[in-house]
Amino acid sequence: MGGDVTPIQTIHNWDRVPWLEQKRLAMVVDQLASPRALVTHFPYRLMPPSFHTSKAKVIYVMRNPKDVMVSSYFFHQMAEFLEDPGTFDEFMDKFLEGRVTFGKWTDHVKGWRDTELGDRIMYITYEEMAKDLPAAVRRFSDFLGRNLSEEVIQKIAEHCSFKTMKTNKMSNFSLVPKEFMNPDKSPFFRKGVAGDWENHFSSEQLARFTSAIRKEMESASFSLPWSME
Repeated sequence: MGGDVTPIQTIHNWDRVPWLEQKRLAMVVDQLASPRALVTHFPYRLMPPSFHTSKAKVIYVMRNPKDVMVSSYFFHQMAEFLEDPGTFDEFMDKFLEGRVTFGKWTDHVKGWRDTELGDRIMYITYEEMAKDLPAAVRRFSDFLGRNLSEEVIQKIAEHCSFKTMKTNKMSNFSLVPKEFMNPDKSPFFRKGVAGDWENHFSSEQLARFTSAIRKEMESASFSLPWSME
C-alpha cells in the first residue's frame, strides 16, 4: 500500500491477495483492510452475484494463448492437485477442447471482454507488463485512482519484477508443501518471458493450435493483439 514493501516481505501472497476460488478466502477476506485486492481465474459467468452489484474494479490480464498453454502444461506437472497433463501434444488437445480447469481460453477471454462493467474494468496484456512494468503500474495507479508518485511506481515495479518475486519466499510458493506443489518437477516461477512457446511448438502443432483459436474467435467482437502465426 503506497509503496510500503513490508507486507510483501512478511505476509504469504495467498493471505495478502487471496484467491476467490479457494476455501481459504473465507478465512482471510474479512481481515483485509479496505481497499483490498483479490485474484481469480474465474470465467466471467462464474463471478458471484455480489461482484456484479458491487463497485469492485477489475484488471483483466490477457496473455498470448500459445504461452498460456505452455505455462499451464508445466504448471500441471508441478501441481500435485491437478491431473497429469500427459504429453505436450495430448495436453494441447485438452487445452483447445476446454478439458482443463476453467474451460476454454477463448471462452474466458470473450466472456471478460464482453461485459457490462464499463469503466470498472481495465484490460492489459502480460506482454505489455513484461516489456515496460513501470508503465503498466502507472496505468494501474490511474485506473484505481491511487495517484502514486513516480518514486513509488518505480519501487513497485522493482519489487513486482519476475526476478525479485522469484526470490521472495512470500511470493514464489516455495513454502507450499511438495505434496501440493512440487518445484522439483517444474518451478512455479519458470521463465517469465513472452514467446517461450516457440521452444515447444512443432510446425504441425502450431498450425493445429492456430486453426482452432481462429475458429473460436470468429464470432468475437474484438481482435487479439498477438499474431497467431
